Amino acid sequence: MIDVVVDIILLTFLATTSIAIMRMTNLFATVMLFGIFSLLSAGLFVVMDAPDVAFTEAAVGAGISTVLMLATLALVKRPKEPYYDEAPQAHTAWLPLIVVIVTGSALVYGTWDIPNFGSPDAPSQTHVARFYLENSMPDTGVPNTVTAVLASYRGFDTLGEVTVIFTAAVAVLLLIGGKRPKPALKTEDEEAQDEA
Repeated sequence: MIDVVVDIILLTFLATTSIAIMRMTNLFATVMLFGIFSLLSAGLFVVMDAPDVAFTEAAVGAGISTVLMLATLALVKRPKEPYYDEAPQAHTAWLPLIVVIVTGSALVYGTWDIPNFGSPDAPSQTHVARFYLENSMPDTGVPNTVTAVLASYRGFDTLGEVTVIFTAAVAVLLLIGGKRPKPALKTEDEEAQDEA
């Protein structure tokens, strides 16, 4: 029962944040709302017993992506204030709204045949989970099934995720460190004074 209440609260916040993002014209506020949306999504993944996905969403979606977008705004800011205001809107919002409604309807239609979350009759419970529980130890020699799946069966996928996070971290460090002022070169007179 508590899971249902938490799901409803998180989905309400997600819907509210989505509407706020659509109506917002200030780019700085939009970036911050994107970070809040990713953080709420991470909370939803935790409720759905997917802590690895939640961790990735919190680190990449709410953390690194937000830093990258804020750094981009700082680098491309306009010379006059206000820095982060969007240009005046040249079209109505009806066309993007129609595209979102059609795309969302197609996605919802595609989920109709998916079994209920946690259903014991779902293929993931009857085939996939049983396979890993029975074969992970003989195949990999790793006693923990989750570790065997992440590090062996899904090894290339995990490597790709780590590469994405590492690349994003390097990009953030380059953006943050790229604006350091270079020390001024000393003249010959100043060097002579230092030596004296």
